[in-house]
Amino acid sequence: MDYLDHLEAEAIYILREVAGQFEKPALLFSGGKDSITLVHLAKKAFRPGKFPFPLVHIDTGHNFPETITFRDSLIEDIGEKLIVGYVQDSIDQGKVVEQTGKNASRNALQTVTLLDTISKHGFDACIGGARRDEEKARAKERIFSVRDEFGQWDPKRQRPELWSIFNGKINKGENVRVFPISNWTELDVWNYIKREQIALPSIYFSHEREVITRNGQLMAAAPFLNIDADDIIQRKSVRFRTVGDMTCTAAVDSTATELDDIIAEIKASTVSERGARMDDKVSEAAMEERKKQGYF
Repeated sequence: MDYLDHLEAEAIYILREVAGQFEKPALLFSGGKDSITLVHLAKKAFRPGKFPFPLVHIDTGHNFPETITFRDSLIEDIGEKLIVGYVQDSIDQGKVVEQTGKNASRNALQTVTLLDTISKHGFDACIGGARRDEEKARAKERIFSVRDEFGQWDPKRQRPELWSIFNGKINKGENVRVFPISNWTELDVWNYIKREQIALPSIYFSHEREVITRNGQLMAAAPFLNIDADDIIQRKSVRFRTVGDMTCTAAVDSTATELDDIIAEIKASTVSERGARMDDKVSEAAMEERKKQGYF
C-alpha cells in the first residue's frame, strides 16, 4: 500500500463510522474538488448499495455556472438524493441581510441557510471536505467535530481521538461535522484525483475568462461583483484552486490544462489554496469566527 491507499482506507473507515453511529447524516457538497473526492470515496465505501445519506448543497445564487452544471450531471450519474438550501430564501425570509458595497458577498450568509437546512431535515452529522492544511482554524478541528444545539463550534470542547476511535455521542439538538479527509493535503487530493481519474468542473483547469483585479486578486467578471468604472476587465488565462461563491473566490494566473501541470504548480506554490479566498482576509481570525457561528 502506498500513502494514498492509507489515506483512502482511513476516509472510507470514517464514512462507515458515520453511517454506523448516526441516524440522519448528510454529505455537504460544494461542487469543489474536495467534496467531489468525498463522493468518490462514498462510492467505494457503500457501493453497490445506495449512500446512507443525501448530498446537501448550500446555493448562494452566486455560484460558478460550471459548478452547478457539474453538480447536476454528477447527481444524475450517481443516482443519489440532492437537497439544496438557497441563500436567496434566507434573504427573502429576512433571516439575513444582503451585504452592500463593492466587496459585498453572500458567502458568510451561507451559515444561516446551512443551519436552517440541518434543522429542517434533522441531520445529526454533516460530512464535509475540510482539511487541516487549508487554514489554521481548520487545523483545530477533530475529525468528529461536535456542534451545540445552536450549530456553534467551540474549539475548547474538542474530543480526543486516540487510536482512531471516534465518539459520535451527542445530546438532543446537537450535531457533528465530520471531516474524512482532514489528514489529506491539497497535493494529496490532486494526486488521488489523478490516480482515480476523478472528473472535475472545468474551472479547475486553465481557461480564458474575463477577470478584474480587486484587492490584488483576479476575480471572475460576474455581474454581482458590483463592477464599476474603476474596474478594468481583462481576458486572461486562469484557473481556480478552490471553488466557492464567485464574489470571494479568486483565480490564479495559469497555463495548467493537465493534472500533471496542476500538481507541478502546487508543488512550486508558496501560497495556500485558501490564499485565493477573499473572505479569509477580512481579519486574522475570520475563518475561526465563521466556524464558531456554524460555518462549514
